[in-house]
Order: sequence, then C-alpha cells, then structure tokens
Amino acid sequence: MNYDARSGRHYLIVGLLTLALLMSISCQSKAEIQVASTSAKDRPISSLRDLNQAFVDIAAEVKPTVVTVSIEKVFRVRSFNPFSPFGNDPFFDFFFGPHNRQFQQPRERKYLQKGLGSGVIVSEDGYILTNNHVVENADSIFVRTYDGERYTAEVIGTDPQTDIAVIKIDAKHLKAITIGNSDDLQVGEIVLAVGSPMSENLAYTVTQGIVSAKGRSNVGLTDYEDYIQTDAAINPGNSGGPLVNLDGQLVGINSAIASQSGGFQGIGFAVPSNMAVQVMNSLISNGKVIRGWLGVSIQDVDDKIANAMGLDEPRGVLVGDVVPDSPADDAGMEAGDVIIGLNGSEIKNSSQLRNKIAATAPGTRVQLKIIRDGRRQELTIKLGELPDEIAQSSGKQSIEEKLGFTVSTLNNDLADKYGIDSRLSGVVVTSIDPGCNAYQAGLREGDVIRGVNKNHVRTKEQFMKYLAKKKEGDTILLRIYRDGSGFFIAFDL
Repeated sequence: MNYDARSGRHYLIVGLLTLALLMSISCQSKAEIQVASTSAKDRPISSLRDLNQAFVDIAAEVKPTVVTVSIEKVFRVRSFNPFSPFGNDPFFDFFFGPHNRQFQQPRERKYLQKGLGSGVIVSEDGYILTNNHVVENADSIFVRTYDGERYTAEVIGTDPQTDIAVIKIDAKHLKAITIGNSDDLQVGEIVLAVGSPMSENLAYTVTQGIVSAKGRSNVGLTDYEDYIQTDAAINPGNSGGPLVNLDGQLVGINSAIASQSGGFQGIGFAVPSNMAVQVMNSLISNGKVIRGWLGVSIQDVDDKIANAMGLDEPRGVLVGDVVPDSPADDAGMEAGDVIIGLNGSEIKNSSQLRNKIAATAPGTRVQLKIIRDGRRQELTIKLGELPDEIAQSSGKQSIEEKLGFTVSTLNNDLADKYGIDSRLSGVVVTSIDPGCNAYQAGLREGDVIRGVNKNHVRTKEQFMKYLAKKKEGDTILLRIYRDGSGFFIAFDL
C-alpha cells in the first residue's frame, strides 16, 4: 500500500479543520439554545411580576377611597308575655282561662339591629356611593374611612329601582376614586372588588376576577337591571363597594351575589358605573331620579311571537300598549310595533330599551327604528318625564313583602294541612320570614288571622283591603286563633 505523506498531512489538516468547525457550530448552537432557553424562562416571570405589581399598585390606589358603612335600626315590638314569643302564659291561663288572653296589656320591647356594607368616595368633600339596601330604613349611619376616622353620615338620596344611594360625610380633602366608563368594559377583562365582607374586621379586602358577562337583566333584584357579572369574590358586606378595572377606575358598584349558600359561589353582580353616576347626579341635583319616558308597555319578542308576526328572527321589543297623550302616542306609535333600534344602536330586549330610555333626559329627541306590518319605519319621539305615580308604583313593595308573611283564605285543604277547625273563618299564615316584626311579636305559620285592627277578616281580599293604606311605622293589631284559643299580637310595619 502506497502512502503519500503530503496527502496524509493534507487530509489531516482538512479533518482537523472540519472537526473544529463542527465543534464551533456545536458550541454556538448550545450557546444559542441556552440563551433562548433563558430568555423564554425569564419572560413569563417578568410578565407575572409586572401583573402582580399592577395589582399591588391598584389596591394601594383604590383602598383609601373605600369606606365601611355601618347602620343601626331600632325595632319596637309589642308582646303579651316577655318570656314567651308565642304569647302563651300558663300562669295567666290557669287563673283566667285561655280565652281571656286578649285582656293582657301588651309590653313594648326595643331591638337594635346592626348592618354592615361598603361604599366608595366619589368627591373630595364627602359624597359617597353605596347601595340603597345598605342604608334603607336606617335610623343611624356611620362611615369609617381608610385612616380609621369615624363619621356620622346623612342620606342625600336613594333609588330603590337601581339599588343606588348617595350619602355624605362632613369631611374635606378626601381621596376620591377615578370614575371610568363602564360601557368600555369587555367580557374577560380583569377587575378587582374592594369592600368589607362579613365583618368590619375584614375591611378593605381586595379580590380579583374577570368580567363574566355584561348587561345581565331579569335577575329579579331591581326594576332597572343592567348588571356587570363578575367572578371576583363578593360576599355579604361587599355591597356598595367598588368594582375597578386595571387602571384603578370605578366601573361598577358591587350589589349582589347569586348563591345557594349565602356565600361566594363565583357569581356577583355590580351596577355599571355609568348608571350609578347618572343616578347619583340626579339625586344630588334634584333630590330624586328624573328619568325619560316613552309611554308604552313592552315585552320581549320570543320565538312564538316572532313566528306569529312574520319576523325572520326573535329580536327587538314588542309594544303591547300605548299610553294616551304620551310621547309615544304623540309620535304615532301603535300597539303591535316592534322596536328594533334606538339612535342607530340595535335593541335586543325590553330591559335594554327601558334602561336606555330611563337614562336619557326628558325633552331629548330619540330616533326609533320599528317594524310595522312587516315594513321598517323610523319614528322621532321627544321623551317626556317619567310620572311620579308610575315610578313609585313600579318600585313599590307588595303588602305581603312589607309584612314579611303570606296568607291565604282558610279552606278545607289548609284546615287539614294545619289541623284547624274547618268551621272557622279567616286567613291562614302560609309562610313567614323569621326576621320580620310579626314573627318577633309571635306570629307563626299555621296561625289563623281573624281580625285586623278591630276589623273582622274572612277572606284574603278583606285582609289586603284593611292593610292597603298602611305605611311603614304604622302599628298592626292582629286577632289570632291557635291551638283552640284566641289572642292578639301587635307589631310595627
């Protein structure tokens, strides 16, 4: 075998250069991979730290604007036996007999009920937004600010129809929250809730979640519903506190939770800031909420209505009736019209239309797009002011809601259910809230009410008639039959 030394050296040099090149490429690749790996590792950590710091900054910015709202209510209850909520005194019965119990003299007892909620400062001179249900019927309202100061608050105005209230404390140079535009919120956007859940010891609790849905209506909480739904943890006591976006701006007033246990289950509702601010400004300026008015009764369009009216899909709002001499009547609107648009925006349901009209100032001209007899038309309507009697009736509680219990005319079925002598006449208590004044005075489910304020009662209609004009604070006297004997109870409505 012949061997060329020069060729051998040549091959050796080429081989060594190739090996060096490969090693260089290998080392370079490892370096690049290492750099890329480090960069990929550090990037999400840096982003999470930025997000974490954003939460910290928002909490620090918002918490000084949040207040704890404490309320006190005094209940006066009349009872016949201070030792028994049922009014059954065995010693009295032994000496005088159970049928003479009506001659007992009632004794009045006072009960102090305390409540807790939250609020948010919206002006440096002490105006605070909260929920109506937080301060409703309160005898005293106290506010504790972030720096620990305690103030007595006065109610500027309340609006049960949106569950918004404005209160004020005598203070200056307070830190007020920045108010955002709730219309800009998007589903999936991160939000924070701040408030005092459960107790004052847990004040300024911050929870985080997302906007789960917008425009929630038909929840059954208020007359005007356009709720922001969120999974940020909201519990009793959070009511009235702020819901804020990542800019630390107020986008909602936390109002309610959907829960089977009474605690947080991932579904909370907040009044949009735009609605809350509109109500607040009206309460401060006018002492009441002034709302726009069309003068129509409306309902949603479902599949059957759409099919019957020849619509291509269930959308819009069906006009059921037009109030004579109302703005809608003056503009020529008719029963059977389907409203599908307002000022260029699509109208999907009655709640949306109702909220938009109510939020528009009286005297404003609006453009409504309607479908009449299968053809599209446009109407220009100058809105009126919602009459007080309509506004008050829509937000008015029923008599049974005020009482805290329900009744039905005594019949054979109810007599069998509760073991009552079917020969009696009157109304039967079919359900009762343990927290109501009547329960505290001794009324129970299954009791037969035979008289109201010295009037004999035989039917539910009579019962309702005798109580129709009663207002909060009035004393109600009921003649009760239970377990073979009769007695009286009295309580304040």
